[in-house]
Amino acid sequence: MSSIDFGDEHALADFATFVGRARQVRADGAVRLQVMGGLLLSTVAVLDGSGLMGEGAVLGLRVVPVAATDDLDATVSFASIGDRLARGGSAVLPVPPVTVSVPWAGLAPPRGGWEPVGSLPCSDVDDIARQGISAVAEGSPATAGGLAVEALRRRVWGAMSDTRPPIVAGLALGAHVLGFTVAGSAASVSANGRWTRLSTSQGHVLVR
Repeated sequence: MSSIDFGDEHALADFATFVGRARQVRADGAVRLQVMGGLLLSTVAVLDGSGLMGEGAVLGLRVVPVAATDDLDATVSFASIGDRLARGGSAVLPVPPVTVSVPWAGLAPPRGGWEPVGSLPCSDVDDIARQGISAVAEGSPATAGGLAVEALRRRVWGAMSDTRPPIVAGLALGAHVLGFTVAGSAASVSANGRWTRLSTSQGHVLVR
């Protein structure tokens, strides 16, 4: 498949917003594009995991219908997608021909078997994210080394919240920075084995 037909320009603009938000978190990142059965699954990494199992990886996922029947699975850089989005004037996104290899793209969150855990107001999710962002900023002076900052980030975003149900703070970060939280609504929390998922009407954030 050389292009993805979103059906209308508004749907493609929503995709562009999603990619733009993810790119603000990691400018040199990538997005995995999977088309299956007329659905586009767009996955980005908010936080990389560690080890062979990708422990602590936080992924953002949006699922939208597209006017396509052919399957696709390609991971491409934000820069290459940005170049194509900048052309505008169409509901069709040309897929960059050059793919990239990123460790998190090998992670496969379950598609079924999720068990509901509870829900949290989106305002609480945003609060958890803002507190974590402040903690990382305050604990990362200009003199701090890269390893120290990375260790701090892992502690902050790997910590459990004091909400009910509790969630890994990294889930809140993902929902907040990707624009998945919706004022006045709630986010549902589900679990499946090693995975936990935070979901709203705008998308999903997953951690393992």
